[in-house]
Amino acid sequence: MARTKKDNTQEIGFEEQIWQAADKLRGNLDASEYKSVVLGLIFLKYISDKFEERYQELVDEGEGFEEDRDEYTCEGVFFVPQKARWSVIASAAHTPEIGKMIDDAMRAIEDENTKLKGVLPKNFARQELDKRRLGDVVDLFTNVQMAEKGDTRDILGRTYEYCLSRFAEKEGKNAGEFYTPTCIVRTLVEVIQPFHGRVYDPCCGSGGMFVQSTDFVKHHAGKIDDLSIYGQESNPTTWKMATMNLAIRGIDADLGEFQADTFFKDLHKDKRFDFVLANPPFNLSDWGGDQLKDDPRWKYGIPPEGNANFAWLQHMIHHLYDDHGRIGMVLANGSLSSQQSGEGNIRRAIVDADLVEGIIAMPAQLFYSTGIPVSLWILDKAKKQPGKTLFIDAREMGTMVTRKLREFTDGDIAKVTEAFNAFRDGTLEDEKGFCAAVPTEEIAKQDYILTPGRYVGIAEVEEDGEPFEEKMARLTGELAKCFEESNRLQEQIKKNLEAIGYGM
Repeated sequence: MARTKKDNTQEIGFEEQIWQAADKLRGNLDASEYKSVVLGLIFLKYISDKFEERYQELVDEGEGFEEDRDEYTCEGVFFVPQKARWSVIASAAHTPEIGKMIDDAMRAIEDENTKLKGVLPKNFARQELDKRRLGDVVDLFTNVQMAEKGDTRDILGRTYEYCLSRFAEKEGKNAGEFYTPTCIVRTLVEVIQPFHGRVYDPCCGSGGMFVQSTDFVKHHAGKIDDLSIYGQESNPTTWKMATMNLAIRGIDADLGEFQADTFFKDLHKDKRFDFVLANPPFNLSDWGGDQLKDDPRWKYGIPPEGNANFAWLQHMIHHLYDDHGRIGMVLANGSLSSQQSGEGNIRRAIVDADLVEGIIAMPAQLFYSTGIPVSLWILDKAKKQPGKTLFIDAREMGTMVTRKLREFTDGDIAKVTEAFNAFRDGTLEDEKGFCAAVPTEEIAKQDYILTPGRYVGIAEVEEDGEPFEEKMARLTGELAKCFEESNRLQEQIKKNLEAIGYGM
């Protein structure tokens, strides 16, 4: 998520406030350590707000059921016991016991809500955490309703996502495990269009694909209940982050009862899905392929032991329904053209099965974690244009938001999405240097290499109107002046060296 100006500056102001307070909290802790502190506090405030809202409803009803646990769970609200309620935490914000109180609150909430068992962080009492600054952050959360108008839960949800992006920036190369840049996720979601049905991510990180999917449905006036969310994550810390991230957004998801390796313990083995959205680890070499050679998922060829790219791709295809289903996934560019270890044959088989609807070559520098160039693969078991694939070269698109980081803008996402919509409608006109609809026969002639640049060509450069002879005369004149200046500087440098006894 880029730190660009938003319409509601109060909103981003609060998010930035929370982040700055979190940064002060850090002290000597690594970003990966204090991440759980900040995200845990956001979650605690969220479920307390949700509980208080339901609590007040029950008080107003006057039946005396405000401490009845079932009155909360039946409404999908986490029950928060007395000592874990934010009012109790807030009143102790500036006492030496604040860290222990928050840890006890987390334990009490887990005891009352089996879905959260073992998920919440309980590391607030440790000595390295500055308790004075922790109290300041608690104050910030206490004042959120005063600082903002609107749904505080939505504000806290966006703050959670915002802090995830900032932690990703801090952690650099390790960030890919839990965070996919929002602009990439949004591009996939806008192209895949998960309006209703089952959505699956087999390497879900902190759950960003699911958050954007539900946002997509909201923005298109759909119902969130029309989506069923399924995911899996192998990293235990990241799995906990995802569970909290989805809960704070009010998204009911099945991430399995624990973290697990998707290849070796598929927690959704017998399920099929309408949509798969994923950003799997790039070029994963140590994935255990030698132990899975007879796996039924490898319908299009056994993936090489040294690279899991086509294992991920085939795992996702395996989980689509037999007659329909779309995949939107991020893959390193090597997967577009690699011929080694049988990858070329697997790619050929997938193309010949008419599954690849489109390939989008993305610009560099979109990730905090790596500079590796990536492409978005769009697969569809029921293509609107059978026998054709849409290639989009977006490598020159995007805007630099920092010296090292590029963002795919709203305009960029809209341009790509419009191309896919036109392709599906049969109204797309090829645009040199940007997009081309290519029949499978042409892809076969290119040895099934899927690099978009091969098919879209180079954009035509507008003529500037200057006659060729005049332009060459002008340019050679400018070059002659550069040579003269170069010679002058060489002589000056020689004189300076002679002056200090180092003549040439």
